[in-house]
Amino acid sequence: MDSRDIEKWRVKLDSYANVEDGVEYWLARDLMEPMGYTRWENFAEVVKRAKVSCETNKTPVDSHFRDTTKMVTAGVAARAVKDYKLTRYACYLIAQNGDSNKPEIALAQAYFAVQTRRQELIEQRFAEIQRLQARHSLSDSEKQLSGIAFKRGVDSKGFAIIKSKGDEALFGGRSTAEMKQQLGIPKSAALADRLADVLIKAKDLTNSMTAFNAEEHDLYGLDKIKQEHVENNTSVRGSLIDRGIVPENLPPAEDTKKLERRVKADEKKLKEGTDGFTDPQGRLDL
Repeated sequence: MDSRDIEKWRVKLDSYANVEDGVEYWLARDLMEPMGYTRWENFAEVVKRAKVSCETNKTPVDSHFRDTTKMVTAGVAARAVKDYKLTRYACYLIAQNGDSNKPEIALAQAYFAVQTRRQELIEQRFAEIQRLQARHSLSDSEKQLSGIAFKRGVDSKGFAIIKSKGDEALFGGRSTAEMKQQLGIPKSAALADRLADVLIKAKDLTNSMTAFNAEEHDLYGLDKIKQEHVENNTSVRGSLIDRGIVPENLPPAEDTKKLERRVKADEKKLKEGTDGFTDPQGRLDL
């Protein structure tokens, strides 16, 4: 999504906002389509997971999720359908529990996390969330590859060699340690935490390629799986260079661990700073 797409999306969500007794809220059925869902049954499941998250966070669910109904027209008749009133915090939890493969979900996380509607802040948080999602995806693909390698005769030491040789192929002969030194990364830290987003995604792709081909071609043992991983990294490096991207020349990006801590801190502020709905006795739940 570019800035214009994000702006259109933001304006749409702004238009869906309501205020009741000073509490800002959105209706779940209004948010379903902007969050990338077409079936209410699927979106309602996401709402249920978000309510569980709310309870897990020791926050009163009724303060942020309120059952309601919405009138819809079917043919010539109107009927009431189930809906929810959702505070900003509830909307954020729904985005957290949504399908992370949908770009709308990352955008929703950004929109509801930022308690101001400034476009540049939403765009910044959107980029940060996408970076974290890419890093988590890389961790997952590495675990998948290691599991496949271990089943095919590679031990922990051998898998470390596979990773190292893959990095050398991706970074034009530079080892993992050399890249850490070049980027100013401590020896004990993970190289991937400071790589540019495009390189995180490149490493994720090579892991997936190696995992797939190891099973598809029944590769067994350190040498064969290492060769496959080197060839995949060499191929991806070639594609990057063809598009003017030289992996070893890219500057370091923000540490994903620090970024994750900041996002968690902002989540806490959102939780504490969002007013809840007033209960039937007129008390405001916080």
